[in-house]
Amino acid sequence: MALQYPGRIVIGIDARGGMVAVEGWLKTSEMPAVELAGKFAHLPLAGLVYTDIARDGMLSGPNVEALRAMVAAVPIPVIASGGVTTAADVADVAALGAAGCIIGRTLYEGQLTLAEALRAAGEGAE
Repeated sequence: MALQYPGRIVIGIDARGGMVAVEGWLKTSEMPAVELAGKFAHLPLAGLVYTDIARDGMLSGPNVEALRAMVAAVPIPVIASGGVTTAADVADVAALGAAGCIIGRTLYEGQLTLAEALRAAGEGAE
């Protein structure tokens, strides 16, 4: 599909403890998330959403070490998901070279505004 629609497909990899989580996060496989990501590195993907499921919705900050490893492992733009809560978290994700991050619960609960997130990412806000 990525070959047929270059630059228009985003894949998602969910991980627990660095290992790929499957079947709705019920099972953890024996495959490291960075290894699975590497299998897609040759494809013309728009991006890869990397979710650390232990942090997702917990408002506990992103798993910086796992994210750093994922960004370093593939040439695909990586979007961080899971735990991003504060402007400092957004700045940390940007500093790692991630293409972006998903901020959900923190927005819903009013702990971070979109303008604050954009400023922290170095994008400015209008």
